[in-house]
Amino acid sequence: MKDFQYEIVTIPEYRAIGLKWNGSYSEVEQLKEIIKEMSKRVHELDDAISPEYQLGLSYHLRPDGFTHYSVYEVSDKQVIPNGMIEIFVPELTYLKTQHKKGENIGETYMKILQWMKESEYDIYKEKDIDYFDELPIKHETYTSDRDLMDPHFVIHIPILKMS
Repeated sequence: MKDFQYEIVTIPEYRAIGLKWNGSYSEVEQLKEIIKEMSKRVHELDDAISPEYQLGLSYHLRPDGFTHYSVYEVSDKQVIPNGMIEIFVPELTYLKTQHKKGENIGETYMKILQWMKESEYDIYKEKDIDYFDELPIKHETYTSDRDLMDPHFVIHIPILKMS
């Protein structure tokens, strides 16, 4: 794929704190509100490592929707504020690419799927968990100055080298 720009990166284990949403695709407007609320509450995370980068961690654990964590990476010292949750993300290898402003998000993910089919990598899946999407785990990183109507963001898809 000539026009697909990517890199393979390994990200060490990290701890993140924020808000959790679990819903159907038809309820996705609620998720947008959760993301906005979390971006307004980042000031409650005194030990946020990079408060200018909001993380969106999506796990497709249900056939009609997904679970999403709108979080910020934090240090071990960070206390969990009222109404928030913590999540620990293990060290993983990722396909890293960009979704650019003005592009179709669905097309960006189709390019990722196409790359996966042609690559020497498999999609990472946790053992004994049923997933309901061809890209079951999607980690996105948003800058605080993003345009919510036409966002740009970094996409990380956990992968494993085929043996």
